[in-house]
Amino acid sequence: MSNEIATRDEQQAVATQPQNLPAPAPTAGTTSLMAWAQEADLAYQMAQKLAATSFVPQSLRGKPGDITAAILAGAELGLKPMATLKSIDVIQGTPALRAHAMRAIVQQQGHDIELVHSDDTRCVMRGRRQGSENWQEIEWTVDRAQLMGLLGKDQWKKNPKGMLIARATGELSRLIASDALHGMPYASEEYEGFTTGQVLPAKAPLSVAAITAPAPAPAVAETPQQEYSVGRADVDEATGDGVWDEDAVNGSTDWPETATPGGAA
Repeated sequence: MSNEIATRDEQQAVATQPQNLPAPAPTAGTTSLMAWAQEADLAYQMAQKLAATSFVPQSLRGKPGDITAAILAGAELGLKPMATLKSIDVIQGTPALRAHAMRAIVQQQGHDIELVHSDDTRCVMRGRRQGSENWQEIEWTVDRAQLMGLLGKDQWKKNPKGMLIARATGELSRLIASDALHGMPYASEEYEGFTTGQVLPAKAPLSVAAITAPAPAPAVAETPQQEYSVGRADVDEATGDGVWDEDAVNGSTDWPETATPGGAA
């Protein structure tokens, strides 16, 4: 009897429970993540169409995944997709702002950046946060670059003035407005291997045969033989003297008859 009562109670309890409960409302974090995933999908579709165009820098050309990462990173900084492709480089899988774009973002946030002095050996920049009266000053010189082993790099040889400005820009931006850079605190020019978007050709791997093969013998240039000719014109017109001696030729027995100068052939 007691078992029957317990069974009926359980059935009644199940029947009284609400059916088809609504799904729990998504949290703010879930909604944001879903929106970001949709943006990423659209960015990848866009990147696939842009990857083969000449508008995309060479460092990103043919790489829709890297283009997508650059577009998403630029969107967080307030950059539109096409502006992003001219402002962000992906170096060894890491997106980085170019120096001019970094200055633009910092100034767009209301902070001040000024170039005080710039030449091939020294760059001085100063900046301050929005609402602050205190200026922060940064100086970069070739001596400082030499201590860091930078002067031997190709970009420093070609454009020392621009590289000094880029270094000063990155350091000053991190100092006064690190919150405006959103995880990209270093300028592209500060990264190892930056080549302004130029794709360097890959070197062929070395093989054992190439290493052990004997060096080719240096080619020996052939020395051209000088040709000499003697004629009747080799006579000094003023003195009548010269290398041609008619009597000596006629009296010589070394000349074949057919080859005697002046003789019958």
